[in-house]
Amino acid sequence: MPERIEPLAIAACSATSALGHGLAAQLEALRRGRGGLRPNDFSPAPLECRIGRVAGVEDVALPAPLAHWDCRNNRLAWLGLQQDELMDAIAGAIERQGATRVALILGTSTASIGATEDAYRRLDHGRFPEDLRRPEIHTPHSLAAFVANATGIAGPALTISTACSSSAKVFASAERLIRLGLADAALVGGVDTLCDSVLFGFHSLELVSKHACRPFDAQRDGISIGEAAAFALLEPVQVAPNAPRLLGHGESSDAHHMSTPHPEGRGARAALDDALVRAGIGADAVDYINLHGTATLKNDEVEAKLLPRFAPRTRASSTKGFTGHTLGAAGALEAVFALLAIEHGIVPPNLGCSEPMPAAAPWLALRPSSQRVDVALSNSFGFGGNNACLVFGRGDPA
Repeated sequence: MPERIEPLAIAACSATSALGHGLAAQLEALRRGRGGLRPNDFSPAPLECRIGRVAGVEDVALPAPLAHWDCRNNRLAWLGLQQDELMDAIAGAIERQGATRVALILGTSTASIGATEDAYRRLDHGRFPEDLRRPEIHTPHSLAAFVANATGIAGPALTISTACSSSAKVFASAERLIRLGLADAALVGGVDTLCDSVLFGFHSLELVSKHACRPFDAQRDGISIGEAAAFALLEPVQVAPNAPRLLGHGESSDAHHMSTPHPEGRGARAALDDALVRAGIGADAVDYINLHGTATLKNDEVEAKLLPRFAPRTRASSTKGFTGHTLGAAGALEAVFALLAIEHGIVPPNLGCSEPMPAAAPWLALRPSSQRVDVALSNSFGFGGNNACLVFGRGDPA
């Protein structure tokens, strides 16, 4: 069994999604129950579906020293870094700890593959077109390498790509690096952007709904795909004693099937158990759960089997009805939503659900509400049985 960990402060965080740029836009949408999904207008031949597209990505211009990193994914990363005074917070951590003692751990499932798709569409006598002959963007590590250059972080830099749990697992990796003395702070997060590989890939698996997704609804019929950039700065609690905290994390890989979860949720349950043990709490202490809730038949069926672990008072919701499934960015984005629940005392509704699954109905929050949230859980369950659960808690006012 894992041991309880020392909490880490979430000294700063930010999120940019289809709901808008920065925390204030996310909070306003969650409070009002206003989703950001829209008819698909992405790609040369758009699928008939809804997407969570971030406004303004096409208009982002990277500074001249970073221009060679230009691609949609890195533009969204840059846009996200400009929100909520995040760059100032990162600079503060570098000043306190030293650039080589700040780690960078980011999750993504597609990185800048959209640029690679474009390069293959425009092959020039068998070669990439001249404007895309930039090897640094045609690699899964493009995102982390770009952010390291953009922020000046010079510590350990890792890219985690475990499908939909990618940017949840970054929190666990950061905690380990800090606990083992390999870093004193860490910028974690996730960025994924819309691209044809994702849209048509999920469509080929018959997992994309033509309508806005309906997590945990009896009539759910698939996902809506979105894009997002979300970040969090982890530091020792002494740096920010009043800030929300990472209390625990749990990970597992059940490898049951390439795209279908274990029917009894074995891997998800193992990740949950470890997260609660590391946090030093029982399931009855959890006030709010941000469910993975993709609105696919199997994911929601299996995740609902975890809910009887929690007290009847615990509220739960999937926020993918707001943003779409942001894939490798989902873990970090939904972690930020859990942090907003703690800081502002909100419970986001399970948008799009009008006929709740009986197995989940007792816990589902169907309308926006306000209540004190001291402990929030965020679930991320990816393809291949890559699972992660994160536990966040209120900071100590003393």
